[in-house]
Amino acid sequence: MGFFDDIKKIKTQIENIESTVYSGKQSLMEVYERNARLEAEIAARTRDLDTANRQMLTLQHIWDMMNSSKPLTNVLSAIVNSLQGELGYLHSCIAKTDSDENGEFMQLLACSGELFGDSFVDYFKCQPCDLRLKPHSIEELVSAIENGTIYQSENIVDLISSVVPDFSAQVLTKIIEKTNTKSYIFIPLAYKHSHFGSLVVFSSREIATETELNFLSLFAKQIELAITIADLFQAVKEQATTDGMTGLYNRRYFEEFIKKEAVRANRQNQKFTVIGIDLDHLKKINDVYGHNYGDIAIKAIADVLKKSCRSIDIAARMGGEEFNVILSGVDSQGGMVFAERIRKTVAGIELEKIGNITASIGVGTYLEHSEDIDELLELVDHAMYESKRNGRNRVSLAKHISETSWQEVAIDTFVNILSKHRIPLDIKTSKLLSKKLQEMNINNEMLYQVSDALVSTYNPEHTDGVTKKKILLASLIAKRFELPKDRVDKLKIAILLYDIGNTMLPKEILSKKEPLSEEDKLTIKQHPIIAAREILEPISAVVDIIPIIEKHHENWNGSGYPNNLEGENIPLESQIILIVDCYFALLENRPYRKALSKEEAIKVILEDSNSKWSAKLANEFVSVINDEEV
Repeated sequence: MGFFDDIKKIKTQIENIESTVYSGKQSLMEVYERNARLEAEIAARTRDLDTANRQMLTLQHIWDMMNSSKPLTNVLSAIVNSLQGELGYLHSCIAKTDSDENGEFMQLLACSGELFGDSFVDYFKCQPCDLRLKPHSIEELVSAIENGTIYQSENIVDLISSVVPDFSAQVLTKIIEKTNTKSYIFIPLAYKHSHFGSLVVFSSREIATETELNFLSLFAKQIELAITIADLFQAVKEQATTDGMTGLYNRRYFEEFIKKEAVRANRQNQKFTVIGIDLDHLKKINDVYGHNYGDIAIKAIADVLKKSCRSIDIAARMGGEEFNVILSGVDSQGGMVFAERIRKTVAGIELEKIGNITASIGVGTYLEHSEDIDELLELVDHAMYESKRNGRNRVSLAKHISETSWQEVAIDTFVNILSKHRIPLDIKTSKLLSKKLQEMNINNEMLYQVSDALVSTYNPEHTDGVTKKKILLASLIAKRFELPKDRVDKLKIAILLYDIGNTMLPKEILSKKEPLSEEDKLTIKQHPIIAAREILEPISAVVDIIPIIEKHHENWNGSGYPNNLEGENIPLESQIILIVDCYFALLENRPYRKALSKEEAIKVILEDSNSKWSAKLANEFVSVINDEEV
């Protein structure tokens, strides 16, 4: 029995061992399976994290582009390319819904590469982003657009057939299979609470995950934001460069553009022509029919310019009833043809109540009439006013710059004054200024700087750049009174020189904070005479300027000095200097008062109508100040 008992005991031990081994095997299998599941989950989470990271980087990239004021087309292209490259979609595109006289159509604003390869390009013989495709209704898509919901489908053939019905289903199927496209996702885009267009992505996956759809929804919001930012940026840009009434470019844009055009013209030795256009009798239209009809007449000329100009030309409203056009690469002969065409077109317009309107036009060409922009614009202005003086409704060609321009006269005068020490300026400063003037080419800016420097010697509160503003303002006022070019040139020289007599006055009088004594006032009243007779009279080139300067403190009512002239006995140029000088003096600090605001200064100007100056001059002055950027 002992033997069999031992056998049973061994068998039992073996069974126990087998049971233990089996249990261990089961545990090991469970651990292995558990580890396998954990590894799979970690891999899936890693993929999700990687996808989320790419999504965040893509969104950040798009956000950075939007904040850099990139054009909308660049932002949209970056979006679709990011979806294809970084996020693994086969193709993607952004389409805008639009309409014309033939009904609705879809226009591709951006697409990733060549959508579905060369087959589409060969079919349309153009790039896909240039297509204007007619949509055919898919009920589910229409519902998605109406509800603003994402729609996904595997039926790609129906989608493409809806916009390009000429493609056969068989051909489409081959193209789709070739690209391994399994489904598409359609995401509606909204702008200003209405449907704008759609983002469409094509995927190699049949079904999109909820996380994927949530991301695409977030992505669509970025696109909508990009569209909004681009629209706002464009609106701000247009407001900064265009005239609100006419939609033409404004003075600021014109002045920036003509500088660039001059650089281009010099580099390529290619002329360009400036056309100056002025609506005739606007004041009469405003007085008889009201300002609304004056605005209608201004808009009518603007419409003519929009229709007549080439895409490379620039038409701008310079203020009030004045317009300028730059014709790139056009000489004076071509400019005259263009201007005459504009004149005839304007004269042919018949407006309600007003009837026919006309315009006076001047033409000048860069590198032909002048090589200086400021001079060219002045010549064009004078040609335009020559048209007015000769009866209006006509075109005049600018005259070539004379052998001696007003700038040359001014330079020679300053050199004479400084080199011969006609004013009490230290020798070192006199020599330095004189040398710079003699070495420079004709340059308005240098003239203004020299004048500013001289004024600063007796008026520490004088602001640099004021001389330039004075000349600009005086010239604009002179244009309102249709002064001929030779008188305007004399006016400009007079503005540069009229206050030079102050350099001879005692500084203690000019810097006094308390009221001036009668003796002080008599001394100050001598400065026009000093300037005219002691400083300028020996200089023959400005003999015609002296009367203007000598009378620039005469008042309209006869209360001025030095000769108590009144009314029309005072030269208009002297009156213009007086009102311009008073205005800028009001804007500057003085020892006895603080600077006034623009509005306060204008009020003072109007209060002195028919006292210091005529009411007509005061009204024209205020009109120029309000219309022009001076």
